[in-house]
Amino acid sequence: MTPNRGSPSREASGFLPALARFWKRSHAPDYLGFLVLLFGYILIILFVEPFHRMFVIDDLRIMYPHAEVERVSVLMNFVYALFIPLGIMIAYNTMTKASRHKHEVTYLCFAVALVTASFLTDVIKNAVGRPRPDLIARCMPQEDTPAGVLVTSDVCTETEHHRLHDGWRSFPSGHSSFAFAGLGFLSLFFAGQLHVFRHEAGGRDLSRALVCLVPLLGAALIAISRCEDYRHDVYDVCVGSLLGYTVAYWSYRRHWPRLTARDCDEPYPYPGSDTKPSWTRLRDEEEGGTSRGNIR
Repeated sequence: MTPNRGSPSREASGFLPALARFWKRSHAPDYLGFLVLLFGYILIILFVEPFHRMFVIDDLRIMYPHAEVERVSVLMNFVYALFIPLGIMIAYNTMTKASRHKHEVTYLCFAVALVTASFLTDVIKNAVGRPRPDLIARCMPQEDTPAGVLVTSDVCTETEHHRLHDGWRSFPSGHSSFAFAGLGFLSLFFAGQLHVFRHEAGGRDLSRALVCLVPLLGAALIAISRCEDYRHDVYDVCVGSLLGYTVAYWSYRRHWPRLTARDCDEPYPYPGSDTKPSWTRLRDEEEGGTSRGNIR
C-alpha cells in the first residue's frame, strides 16, 4: 500500500534535506555553538588587551605583593575543574551503564558550561579593566611618579607584556568562574542522579546531599585562594563564582529536567523526539510528579 503524500513517513530525499533533518534531530547546533565560543575565547586571549583604568600609585587597595607562585595555577585549575569532574562523570556513567545519549549530553553540557563561562568572563574582564590588588607590584611605577593623582599605564616600567597588562584583568575572577562552572556542574549532575531534591526517592538522605556539596566546597576553596594570592578581592571572587555557577545551571537545564522532576536522572531526548522508552518530558509545572489528573 502506497503511503499518503501527507504521511510523516515520506521525507524528502537528497543531501540538503538529510542535512536539515540531522541538524534538527541531533545536538549539532550545540557542537557548532561550542566551537564558535571556543574560537572566540582563543581570539580574546591572543589578541585582546584590557581597558587600562587610571590609578593612584599610593592606593593601598592595589599595593599588595605580587605572588610569583599561585596556590592554584591555571593548569591546576584545569585539573580540578575540568579533568577531575569529567573523569568522575565518565566513571559514573560507565558504572551505571548509561545510554549513549546520556553520555553525550553529560559531556556536551559540561563542555558548553566551561567554555561559555570562560568566554563571558574574559569579555567582561577586558571591558571593565579593573586593576588587580597587586597592580603596583606589577607596574613598578617610575620613581618620579606623583602620588595622590590619577596616572595611566605610561608610568609603568615593567616590560614583560603579560605580567603588566594582566594587572587590569581583576573583575571578575576567572579562576572562580571556571571552578564554579566545572565543579558546579558536577554538583548539579549528582544532585539529579542521586535525587537529592526528590524526598520520596531518598532525598532526605544527608549523605547524598553531602556528595553534591563536596564539589562546591572545592570550587569555593579555589575562589578563596585568589584572595590569598592577592590576585583578586572578595568582590571579584563573588561575582566570578556567581557567574560560573549561573552558567553551569543554565547549561545543565537546557538538556536536563528540574532537580525535583520524577526522572531528573535522565536527560531530555534528542531534539525532534517527543518521548523515549519509560520517559516522557513533562511541563515544568508537572515535573514535581503531580499531574493535573491527580489534583482535586
